[in-house]
Amino acid sequence: MAKIKSVYVCQSCGTQSPKWIGKCPACDEWNTYVEEQVGGAAEKELTNWREEGAKTGGSKAVRLHEIEANSEKRIITYDQELNRVLGGGIVHGSMVLIGGEPGIGKSTLMLQLALSSKRLKVLYVSGEESQQQIKMRAQRIGQSSENCFILAETSTQNIFNHIREIQPHILVIDSIQTLSTPRIESAAGSVSQVRECTAELLKFAKESNTPVFLVGHITKEGGLAGPKVLEHMVDTVLQFEGDRHLAYRILRTVKNRFGSTSELGIYEMQSTGLREVSNPSEILISQREEDSPGVAIGASIEGNRPLLIEIQSLVSTASYGTPQRNSNGFDGKRLNMLLAVLEKRGGFRLSSQDVFLNVAGGIKIEEPALDLAVCASLVSGLHDSPISDQTAFAAEVGLGGEVRAVNRIENRISEAEKLGFKEIFISKYNMKGLDQKKYSIKIRAFSRLTDVFGELLG
Repeated sequence: MAKIKSVYVCQSCGTQSPKWIGKCPACDEWNTYVEEQVGGAAEKELTNWREEGAKTGGSKAVRLHEIEANSEKRIITYDQELNRVLGGGIVHGSMVLIGGEPGIGKSTLMLQLALSSKRLKVLYVSGEESQQQIKMRAQRIGQSSENCFILAETSTQNIFNHIREIQPHILVIDSIQTLSTPRIESAAGSVSQVRECTAELLKFAKESNTPVFLVGHITKEGGLAGPKVLEHMVDTVLQFEGDRHLAYRILRTVKNRFGSTSELGIYEMQSTGLREVSNPSEILISQREEDSPGVAIGASIEGNRPLLIEIQSLVSTASYGTPQRNSNGFDGKRLNMLLAVLEKRGGFRLSSQDVFLNVAGGIKIEEPALDLAVCASLVSGLHDSPISDQTAFAAEVGLGGEVRAVNRIENRISEAEKLGFKEIFISKYNMKGLDQKKYSIKIRAFSRLTDVFGELLG
């Protein structure tokens, strides 16, 4: 009988040590080392598999020009937002990892996918909920499917037995941290278990050409729990984010081997499940009866989708010695930079003012094309002078106070025109090659920030 050895593995980064240590030298985390057994039956089984693979020879290497370049066939789901984020649909044999905070709606999203794919057999494996709990959620969603199979199981050996029996077209695992394989003698959720279970599912996905969806937990820092190699192994990583106190959820692409990583999908959480939001600009712009100071509309683009986003700011005299600088949904460092530009190049006294900035709808935007809208919102809040709700902004602001050009200006102008805006402020350098005759919206072009405020404030 082979001798059983044990090592200590960091549950944060996967670093191994022959003895327990308090602080991991690789990731600087404390009290993350857990003892795991290696060798024994698991090592013997792995050795047998290697010998068997050497006998069969495995796959054959071929020349690059001998490979047929067939266009990949995708599974088009009823969820258009998910199709957009995945790059046009689900690729056969792909593995998709979806992460997000507890209660954000990951399980609801996956169950809706399983119930809406009525023509395909879907196996939904849950290691966190019982079959009765999933049935209650399905009744709340109001959907049903005869081809949706529910399995409450955590052992990969039993899961693969059911897979061979059902032969599903799509496999959903909720969640990967609850699975365990008998090949690894450690607790479920450990680095070794997560890595090995993912490797087994990845092998199944590639050999059977079956797409696999993995639901993953996140750490308190917001990253995906488990080893970092988990994100490298899968084909697509999606981040499901949003404030649980708000109705809207953002499905953002972090990694995608079959499409763009700049796409996002927007959902609204309702009592009957997640509803797709086909026109997010309407929900990101507040309905107001009259113009309000400190509010400006910016034209942004996420992936192939143009968005009109409302920027709200509140500027008031500081009550304490150090003025406050708070932003929600916008980069705080970039806000400080724009405040410095307004102070130095525009002559606006903001150094002694408290500044609060908010992106309406709970969405997070990092695109520099919102700079001009942020500056307009700040100056409007400072002077308590409202900006017309028929005006949009789309330009970047430089450190010299110049209004810089942004990409895909035609899409931004068309979106503003479609939503009924009367005018849009852009950079003068975006006018080259722009056909103004095909737009009914008035296009205002500027090269300096001072010229923009001279037009807005008179």
